[in-house]
Amino acid sequence: MQRKLIVLAIAGLASGTAMAQTNVTTYGIADLGYVYSRGSAGTGLGTNKFSGIANGITAGNRLGFKGEEALGNGLKAVFTLEYGLNLDTNQGIGTGGLNARQQYVGLAGRFGKVALGRQYGPGFNAAANNDALDATDMAIQSSLSVYAGNTITPNSPSRFNNAISYTSNPMGGLTVSAIYGFGESNYGGLGVAHPTDNGRIGLGLNYASGPLNLDAVYQSRQHVVEAYPTPVDTGRSVNEWYLGGSWDFKVVKAYASYQALKNNNSGVVSGAYGNPAGTAIAAKNHIWTAGLTAPIGPGTLGLSYGQLKLNNSNFVGQADGKTWGWGTMYTYPLSKRTALYAAYTYFNNDHNSIAVQTQVAADGGGIGVVGESNHTFGTGIRHSF
Repeated sequence: MQRKLIVLAIAGLASGTAMAQTNVTTYGIADLGYVYSRGSAGTGLGTNKFSGIANGITAGNRLGFKGEEALGNGLKAVFTLEYGLNLDTNQGIGTGGLNARQQYVGLAGRFGKVALGRQYGPGFNAAANNDALDATDMAIQSSLSVYAGNTITPNSPSRFNNAISYTSNPMGGLTVSAIYGFGESNYGGLGVAHPTDNGRIGLGLNYASGPLNLDAVYQSRQHVVEAYPTPVDTGRSVNEWYLGGSWDFKVVKAYASYQALKNNNSGVVSGAYGNPAGTAIAAKNHIWTAGLTAPIGPGTLGLSYGQLKLNNSNFVGQADGKTWGWGTMYTYPLSKRTALYAAYTYFNNDHNSIAVQTQVAADGGGIGVVGESNHTFGTGIRHSF
């Protein structure tokens, strides 16, 4: 009898240990395709061209691990470790600029979720929710926002490092999110950096019910400092807001978004992707997009149009600028996990705008030119696991 009790006790301990183990899920995306891009290099300068295999045309390639452990009373520990991959070259996890897409650990329960680490700001999901081209690297809002230097974009600038975040559980379709990323600025221990320098704030509201989705976002880069000692014309905030929505009419689904940025610094604040010769963010910008998707056969056809307007008052002698673009994409599912796609985009930059182009062409630079237009065709295959 005593032996039986010992055996039962050991079995109970083993069962308790198993119950306490973390449940881990491995996931990822593999997306590759062919891209051809072409654009005028300027009067008398010929044509910029790109032809080749591109990485992550419709979804960033990634390998991720996520898990949770039940701690009792509805409380659980959660984590995500997700890393970028470059499938078309000899690069893998952590090489070059392909470090963590997101990596965090936190607690979740009836109160929602609190997490620490590198995480998406609310602008990432909002931009993705309300884009007819699925916020891909062929999408209009995606390219306009990232080249203009916005953080409300479905791209890397919308991720917050050194961050603490809170996300509520849905309340009648409404979800609230907030995040703060510590700037952790230091200047050789000389004490010239303020603790709030280069900190980042994000606040988001999402309402999703039936056919309707609505997003409202505010994000701010606080006390932006490019170098110490702080230049007299920097050290101020860069503020952004966004409103977007979609409505599924079943026959078609309509999307729209409007966003604005205000740079309160008169000095150079960098962050405009793909423009190494002129990375400064304009004093203000406004971006709006509209689009439709519709089922065509077994697949989905998307159409999108958007405009970027720049207020260049912080650049002496430069008039305001404008870029507009449109795009279309057809996605054909082979299964729940695998799809074929084809997409086309066109951008036109005026002489006072920035060099916007489709992001997947030539690794993000070298096709788009100020004062000229460019276009890109891409087709490929995406598999999710």
